[in-house]
Amino acid sequence: MTHPAKAFDWDDLPAMRAFARRVAFAHVFTSTADGAIMVGHAPLRVDEDGSIRFHLSRGNRITPHLRGANVLASITDSDFYVSPDWYADTDSVPTWDYIAVEIEGSARALGEAELIALLDDLSAEHEARLTPKKPWTRTKMAEGRFAAMLPAICGFAIDAPAWRGTRKLSQNRTAEDRAGVVAALRAAGRLDLATLVETRP
Repeated sequence: MTHPAKAFDWDDLPAMRAFARRVAFAHVFTSTADGAIMVGHAPLRVDEDGSIRFHLSRGNRITPHLRGANVLASITDSDFYVSPDWYADTDSVPTWDYIAVEIEGSARALGEAELIALLDDLSAEHEARLTPKKPWTRTKMAEGRFAAMLPAICGFAIDAPAWRGTRKLSQNRTAEDRAGVVAALRAAGRLDLATLVETRP
């Protein structure tokens, strides 16, 4: 569930997908048949159509429960404490600002070829972020090593997920209060966060 305050709704689907693609790491939740709640932590690939793919260790306790299950992937970033001392309004309480995206749908297990494609896509995307380093590919591995390691993981996809987003960046505060938050973040050297608050939706 996203934040209940409508001021923080984020419904820009392309922007949410770009955010998830940039962060690329999710907390993946599901419930078991006996009602237990489980979470796994997984690198995530967002495809152009908005579907997602991820993989987990075969030994992860959540893995046997994912096939066909309703799954919620949560991605967060740029979270920070907001002191009431930063506001012009002195009669305030502390809060927390953040950006979050939830992706929900039914998990489909990937076949071996699909899992290999996921791993290749993930490494290619993230190696490209490391330029000018020459990209790593699995062709650098010793013959047979990749095939020997592959059974240790399982891959999943959510083909038609629902996307929900929250951008809580002090946009419910007055201009004076927001200016105080921006100034405090800049003074703390958090220029990235100050820019987020300044350019809030």
